[in-house]
Amino acid sequence: MDVYRTRPGTGPAFSGGSLETRTLETLITRDYDSRPALVYERLRAKYGPVAPVDVLGVPFWLALGYAEVLEVLRNQRGIWSKRLADWPAWTEGRVPEDWPLRPALAVDHIVFQEGGRLRDLRAAYHEALKPYQDPAHAQARRLRQVITRYADELIDVMSEGGPTGWADLSAQYARPLPLMVVGELLGVQGDGGDEVLMDMWRVLDAGPDSAAALDRLLAALGELGAARMARPQEDMPSYLLAAHPGLTVDEMSRELMMIVGVTGDYTGVLIGNTIAEVITANPEVRASLSAGMIRETVNRVAMLNPPMANLTFRCPSVDVRLGDVTIAAGEPVMLSVAAAHADPAFAAGRGTDAMFSSRAHLAWGAGPHDCLGRELATTIVTIAIERLFERFGALALTLPADQLPWRSSPLMRGLRSLPVRFELAEQGRPAGPAGAAAAPAQPVRERQEAPRSALWRFVRGLRRQR
Repeated sequence: MDVYRTRPGTGPAFSGGSLETRTLETLITRDYDSRPALVYERLRAKYGPVAPVDVLGVPFWLALGYAEVLEVLRNQRGIWSKRLADWPAWTEGRVPEDWPLRPALAVDHIVFQEGGRLRDLRAAYHEALKPYQDPAHAQARRLRQVITRYADELIDVMSEGGPTGWADLSAQYARPLPLMVVGELLGVQGDGGDEVLMDMWRVLDAGPDSAAALDRLLAALGELGAARMARPQEDMPSYLLAAHPGLTVDEMSRELMMIVGVTGDYTGVLIGNTIAEVITANPEVRASLSAGMIRETVNRVAMLNPPMANLTFRCPSVDVRLGDVTIAAGEPVMLSVAAAHADPAFAAGRGTDAMFSSRAHLAWGAGPHDCLGRELATTIVTIAIERLFERFGALALTLPADQLPWRSSPLMRGLRSLPVRFELAEQGRPAGPAGAAAAPAQPVRERQEAPRSALWRFVRGLRRQR
């Protein structure tokens, strides 16, 4: 079988389908990393709502139009599939083994299921998430307290040196906080679960040790699933198994990996993007934030700067017209949520300065694959934002906004670093040398004596390295 290979000046070589006759546009470039909106608009101007692109050496159609993205997401005709088995290039071995996105797809969890399998898994996830997303449930109330405590602990670490200083709100807050929450959901905080959290970090960081970390993480999650099969507890793996007892250990490891990736990465990116949006906006916007407005702030950021800028892929089972082109059966289509939100047909219907943004955005998906954990993710982000802006009286970027470093990814749009100077609000100062009068002695002793995870110690080490 031929494998897709990029040839300088000619784009990938491949056979079959209408993509064969197209000159592909390279998607991941320096322009895309720094100003993806300009790339989307250039593609829209040249091709209309659907463009042929090269995604790191593999050809895709990129849906840019709001109507086109929504049509595929809703899949009302039942012709669009996310199953790897329905992507001929994958099954025929024409996707390179070293394609950077291959590991994320090869895990093959709920995200890449269709039909009855998808419905069964979604029903199980609905039941497993209910204790955490139903405000009346004791688990949901407890989780809110846990998220608040973790947020405050991370803020305490950042401010150990005094009421003013410098911090990287990506590495020291937005990224570790959701992973700590994931550890709580999976029941791996303490009791040997430290390395699981650290391997989550390594996998999401996509560094040179990420492949080995992924193998260890899947093995550890498989062991966790097997342990919960033998002895259920009050945690999400146990709830998932209770709702879908037919899951095998291998299937459990892959589903738990999905929870790690979505909750740990998507939520962390949304926290960072929201912080950046608030800091760079009119100061009165930040000053006016209240508990009731924070959810709308998060909603607006999800629309303006969605964490998953481009969704993975869908393949049609038949030739289908989408926008101005015909997509051949089996050709992959990547859906650009970020481009859809910038589509004049959608953007013209809302004002960017409106207090309340449109709920029609697609950052949480739509149709059969819409996000089941939207309420959980929103809870984590809103608490993170609320605690940060209550504890800090002033936050200012140490770089111009247009020089912030963004991750180079065809899927996620998140910051690699969010460097700020901070000043604690008087009521937000922790007890101890940096603010001895901030809290009574007994709670402070309890907090200081609590066991600390490896992830917490790692974040604390980041501060000491400055």
